Amino acid sequence: MKELEAIQFVHDQMLVKPEFPAFNTGDTIVVTYRITEGDKSREQAFRGDVIQIKGHGMTKTFTVRKMSHGVGVERIFSVSNPNVVAIQVLKRGRVRRSRIYYLRGLVGKKARIKEKKVVAVAK
Repeated sequence: MKELEAIQFVHDQMLVKPEFPAFNTGDTIVVTYRITEGDKSREQAFRGDVIQIKGHGMTKTFTVRKMSHGVGVERIFSVSNPNVVAIQVLKRGRVRRSRIYYLRGLVGKKARIKEKKVVAVAK
């Protein structure tokens, strides 16, 4: 009986989706995640452009790329990771591909992503 309860508990945990805003490839986001070192815990922000989104449901992952002192840094986050505290969308990007790996080879102004124009509808 305890096995069935454990299976049901895991199943219920997999169905709970965290409430994150919708974002797409090319968007500039800030991912705040919790780092635990020993008995201390702190939150750190990672700001960058989403270069790919992979999977669906609870197995969904996304890769964020930023430039740090002239070096490209990429980090893969999972949507179901409990250490991901918050995701904030800063800018909506306008790209024509779902995986924008070509940014890895570009430097300077060529590595910029155009911003999507948002049209406000008057009521």
